[in-house]
Amino acid sequence: MRKLPELSTRYQDPHRYPQGIAYQDGQYLPVAEAKVSVLDYGFLHSDATYDVAHVWEGAFFRLDDHLDRFFRGMAELHMSISLSKTEIADILHTCVALSGLKNAYVEFICTRGTSPSFSRDPRDAENRFLAFVIPFGSVANPDQLERGLHLAVTDILRIPPGSVDPTVKNYHWLDMVKGLYQAYERSAETAVLQDGAGHIAEGPGFNVFAIKDGAVTTPPTGVLLGITRQTVFDICARLSLPCEAAPVPADALRAADEVFITSTAGGVMPVGRIDGKPVGTGGVGPLTARIKETYWQMHGEEGYRHEVDYGE
Repeated sequence: MRKLPELSTRYQDPHRYPQGIAYQDGQYLPVAEAKVSVLDYGFLHSDATYDVAHVWEGAFFRLDDHLDRFFRGMAELHMSISLSKTEIADILHTCVALSGLKNAYVEFICTRGTSPSFSRDPRDAENRFLAFVIPFGSVANPDQLERGLHLAVTDILRIPPGSVDPTVKNYHWLDMVKGLYQAYERSAETAVLQDGAGHIAEGPGFNVFAIKDGAVTTPPTGVLLGITRQTVFDICARLSLPCEAAPVPADALRAADEVFITSTAGGVMPVGRIDGKPVGTGGVGPLTARIKETYWQMHGEEGYRHEVDYGE
């Protein structure tokens, strides 16, 4: 058992926030008290990278993979912080322990930071690290997980990878938000964007998979290389299901036998309807159900599980 540090107290915010703990400037504090400067280029220019891990039943899932991706993202964006992967892992474990949450959403961020002279040269800014933990959340709610999401294939184009590298997690979400509003106008629940060739890209915070004749396919480029996405490849290998990264035309997605989406926020989530029409026979397909079940079983396996010491 370890002794947990004391929480810092700054000031009360009149806005409501979920329960949680944050880390900022060497201090642990209630999530409602964590702030980013209005002069931080992460806020002003969306100049930041981040990653999201999750804790399930008191343990992180594939935390090392999330940390590897986070550090690669910082390198790609010419950012650096003084913390090592081991030190960040300890900070994240401590945030979760202080929160007491057994199922948690854990985000960690590097922003470009601020420049004392408000210089336009990004090299003059001091990069900053922040992290926070809040209760676990899902892209799909319990009802949607039971019946399958209603997905709209929008005509909004995903920002091309030649402009913003989607393999580096970022906050460039205005195309995603525009797609969501288009989906809502069609009475759908979430959206998927396309690339310039009419192929499926990704949705707001999730990868997309199609199953046709027992084969699983997900878009190969223009998407985040999600940790849950990789987990599906691992699961399909276990289950002897063919799984490949290959272009998925919009019409092929609509004609699939089964469709599901993946995200750290929710895991493997079925899609029941696309553009108002049932996917396959509708509901949750049998292969999707097997993949989803295996995904949650993996959370108990030693190689993927990193226990949190709550100091109890």
